[in-house]
Amino acid sequence: MQALREDPEIAALVERHGPLELEPAADPFERLVVSIVNQQISTASAAAIRERLFDRFEIAPETLLRADEDDLAAVGLSAQKVEYVQNVARAFVEGDLTRETFVEMTDEEVVAELTEIRGVGTWTAKMFLMFALGREDVFPVEDLGVRNGMRHLFGDELTREEMVDRAEAWRPHRSVACLYLWRAYDGGGIG
Repeated sequence: MQALREDPEIAALVERHGPLELEPAADPFERLVVSIVNQQISTASAAAIRERLFDRFEIAPETLLRADEDDLAAVGLSAQKVEYVQNVARAFVEGDLTRETFVEMTDEEVVAELTEIRGVGTWTAKMFLMFALGREDVFPVEDLGVRNGMRHLFGDELTREEMVDRAEAWRPHRSVACLYLWRAYDGGGIG
């Protein structure tokens, strides 16, 4: 974490918010479903949908594959997200995907594997790396909150490429830096 403490802006956030850490999710499939639910909607809307989904269904690949699409839609998932959740469930069942499947893969290999699934883009795959696998050196410049946090700290004129370049100084803890960027901008909403 020395790289974060050496950056004056991030160091100030570390001081203000204390130590923040990534913990791998207990269930990678469940965490991937959470990222799909979170795609392109507000934090509050995502939380409400997640709560209804988790209350009504066991979040397991086999269960969600068998679930009626109308029942999934009834908890607030759009037709597109119903398809995406079931695509992920199918991939986990048919590909026998487990935490162990991903442990030996590089970040790039994990992204490539997951983005083969319709409904899983680069943002979702990077959220999986961070929050399902606990990888500490991921920089999801695709995330609006990360970009807003960067602009909040370093100025509105930064391009995505400049953000990626700026984040190089935080290696090997760019994921943790993102936790601070989310805090800097909006108090902590995450994918």
